[in-house]
Amino acid sequence: MSIFGNNIFGNKAAGSIPAVGNADRPEAEKQKSDAEWRQELTPEEYHVLREAGTERPFTGEYWDTHTAGVYQCRACGAELFTSNEKFDSHCGWPSFWAPLAEGTVRYIHDRTLGMERVEVRCANCDSHLGHVFDGEGYGTPTDQRYCINSVSLRLVPREVEEDSATAS
Repeated sequence: MSIFGNNIFGNKAAGSIPAVGNADRPEAEKQKSDAEWRQELTPEEYHVLREAGTERPFTGEYWDTHTAGVYQCRACGAELFTSNEKFDSHCGWPSFWAPLAEGTVRYIHDRTLGMERVEVRCANCDSHLGHVFDGEGYGTPTDQRYCINSVSLRLVPREVEEDSATAS
């Protein structure tokens, strides 16, 4: 599957995947200090979002949620995924077959723990979200699985979205 004109899984020789969407990040999000992040986030949120940690499978708030809505970055509120692209992968973390729109996430080659993976980060605040895997055989339009930590996300149910839209 091609994302943004390049196959994100075929660029391993390049060393890293170009960041997409960082140019428009608010300056405040780019400049936030470690102390500010620690003050704003819970210890678990900080570990996952800022230190690229991982929550245990089958423990997160959204791994088995089927509520319609938009998933935002828990650190900055940027809209990242929707329930329309969420699917049951039975892996223990929320899984999506695509992000909300081009430029909402960025990709980094992750070679930690002796594995070749593609890390997914929020393009707005550079928080760690999870990883994306390709070619696992899921019956989705992209054959990709964005395996995202629940603690990285905040679900805004569709009813709340519609209520706030009519209130404006």
